[in-house]
Amino acid sequence: MAGTALVVGASGIVGSATAALLAEQGWTVHGLARRPGSQPGVLPLAADLLDAAGTKAALSQVQPDAVFITTWLRQDSEAENIRVNAGMVRNLLDGLPAPNGPRHVALVTGLKHYLGPFEAYGKGTLPQTPFREEQGRLDVENFYYAQEDEVFAAAARDGFTWSVHRPHTVIGKAVGNAMNMGTTLAAYATLCRETGRPFRFPGHQAQWSGLTDMTDARQLARHLLWAAATPAAHDEAFNVVNGDIFRWQWMWGQIAAWFGLEPAPFDGSMTPLAEQMADDAPVWRRIAEREGLAEPDLDRLSSPWHTDADLGRPLEVVTDMSKSRRLGFTAYQPTDDAFFDLFGQLRADRLIP
Repeated sequence: MAGTALVVGASGIVGSATAALLAEQGWTVHGLARRPGSQPGVLPLAADLLDAAGTKAALSQVQPDAVFITTWLRQDSEAENIRVNAGMVRNLLDGLPAPNGPRHVALVTGLKHYLGPFEAYGKGTLPQTPFREEQGRLDVENFYYAQEDEVFAAAARDGFTWSVHRPHTVIGKAVGNAMNMGTTLAAYATLCRETGRPFRFPGHQAQWSGLTDMTDARQLARHLLWAAATPAAHDEAFNVVNGDIFRWQWMWGQIAAWFGLEPAPFDGSMTPLAEQMADDAPVWRRIAEREGLAEPDLDRLSSPWHTDADLGRPLEVVTDMSKSRRLGFTAYQPTDDAFFDLFGQLRADRLIP
């Protein structure tokens, strides 16, 4: 299957990986972002999804066979997350020209579907792990649910098929992204090496010793294309992870070794990265100037708050992918290699020394 695709959030971690895979497979790819960058094989399309009229005008000449929604905007409260992010999906789908053939819309959300929104993250009565798609929604307001409802309503109105994709923490490259564990850890390791500080796991004992999994952006991109091209996957929601499981007490050592560090012993106490890195912006700027790095602003590379949220969870988080496997999705991505590939790309692009 190849046709015309619209990737919404094309400058982000998931969107850029999805656009790259689509272009590689011969699709005509329109990459929508507020400030679209330059990506080989991707036609840039500038639009602010908060502006309904502007979005409609920007999309007037685009007739996509598949739409991939990979963007969101973080707000100060869940009520605002719902208002803004549901409105963005609604403006997008209302702004598309009426389809002149079959159309598929894929929405990327995540495991907050099972864990709850930031305001109630990991609290209350949660479903058992591994999380399975049939466990459904929590009894709490959640902007992921609001985004889904906008897709479902538009699909009923316009007759397109849909899929929902729920990755665990995503590993991939994007500068200025609000949810970016891989680059955050790369920056943290670089700072530890520079300053001689211990490379200390910042999170909870449950994450250190419990099982977990993650999602490479390239694995998620493969899953998005598979669902768009597989009729049996239409009108379904899916978990999507790499296919391996690990404990952070092992992975922390793998990451440390890549940067030539010794991992600090973990004593069970939490030392959040937001605190550890709070005063590191000037240090990073000095490193960037000395090494000729492309991004001297640490805030554009790292998102300690999000990494702290993931690594600070007081419960084991493992995701079941049986639903996708039964329908034929068999791709696999070792998570340590996902980190190493990202670190190598960051170094090649002069984002870390």
